[in-house]
Amino acid sequence: MALHLIKLCVGCDSITDLEEWIEENRALHRRLGRDYEQTHTTRMVPKRVDELLDGGSLFWVIKGHVAARQKLLDIRPFTDSDGIGRCRLVLDQTVVTIEPRPYRPFQGWRYLIAKDAPRDIDLKSGDLGQMPDEMRRELAELGLL
Repeated sequence: MALHLIKLCVGCDSITDLEEWIEENRALHRRLGRDYEQTHTTRMVPKRVDELLDGGSLFWVIKGHVAARQKLLDIRPFTDSDGIGRCRLVLDQTVVTIEPRPYRPFQGWRYLIAKDAPRDIDLKSGDLGQMPDEMRRELAELGLL
């Protein structure tokens, strides 16, 4: 069974913001003639790497709700220029919208076991997929989703 991570998506107000940030970085790398690989750097290195890389994702908390996820492709520990150990989470560039769920602020990341992970939303079919992020969040807060 896959294990996931959950983390705050600081600076993003919506899933669209996250997708635009990814596209801007991809375009910058393209202009510079570099291959693009989306990574997120974190201070702590997960200890359960094998479980995370066995189908795990990074779930993003956006504006107080778990709202999206990206598949984890690799986890690469490294030491920065100040001698501090850090970790790069290599992510699939596809952002998957999930059923929104309220989540309190926290620091760093947390493990999220598969049975507790929110389900994906099929954006191509159904009313829920066509709804704006903010409306999904409000309905989730009211307990209607």
